[in-house]
Amino acid sequence: MTCHVPLRGGRFALPLALTLVTVVLAGCSGAADGPGEAGKRDASASASTDRGGSTGAGPSPERTFEPDPARLPKTRAEARDFIGRVIAGPDSFGPGVVKRSPYESDPATWPVLGEDCVWQQRKPGHSVLATLTRSFEVPAEAGKGPVRLGAVVTVHRSREDAAWEMAESIEETMRCPTQQLREGELIGSMVAAALFGGEATQTNSEDALSEVGQYRSSELGGPHHYAWQQAQTLRFTVAVTGKGAKGRTRDEIDNLVVQAQATMLARLESAVEKQS
Repeated sequence: MTCHVPLRGGRFALPLALTLVTVVLAGCSGAADGPGEAGKRDASASASTDRGGSTGAGPSPERTFEPDPARLPKTRAEARDFIGRVIAGPDSFGPGVVKRSPYESDPATWPVLGEDCVWQQRKPGHSVLATLTRSFEVPAEAGKGPVRLGAVVTVHRSREDAAWEMAESIEETMRCPTQQLREGELIGSMVAAALFGGEATQTNSEDALSEVGQYRSSELGGPHHYAWQQAQTLRFTVAVTGKGAKGRTRDEIDNLVVQAQATMLARLESAVEKQS
């Protein structure tokens, strides 16, 4: 059985989201069109209009934010520029975070979870105007291992395409409760959660999803705490990942993820909001 999960929510602290709404992972498996297939849909198949007249649905009624159509990226070049203004840098997480090498992903690729539950880099689907991943680290110190962090911003052609990315994300957890990130890195025992629009004053995104689980690494051992957040506003998705290590607390990882996600959502809104 395949489950399609519409997500309605906003910015949230990860532990709070898990308390409010826990998504049951049993009883559903498989993505609607297979891994990455949603990105291949023709965006013209669904074209509703947001406040301001651009492709995609508008913000939820609780929101006072109103986008300016003239500030929404329409070409790949504009989308890449937009990402550069929104995506997290080391300071977005707080003090002590540095760039990892390689710092930025190849813009011609994007991660896809294969049928074997192994993440692979593939060419972005038609729905994606541009996407970028950055990698960061809290360096190891006495008695503590390095915290590995990541941030992703994706610009889709329509809000519906961005919403499909959100739906596929939850389906991936249902289909693959254990996933191989890369050689020697596994995540598992994951629990997913969402907040719905207007709950707990969550107003900085339309859809929001979080996952926590266990991270194991041939380099860093484990299990360690794993945290991930993804949010969608208009045609954009932003996500942050945190992978723990020896001596690092759950709260430490969660706080890094929440801080960077909040920073990117604030930058996104500032980048597209209609000026008074």
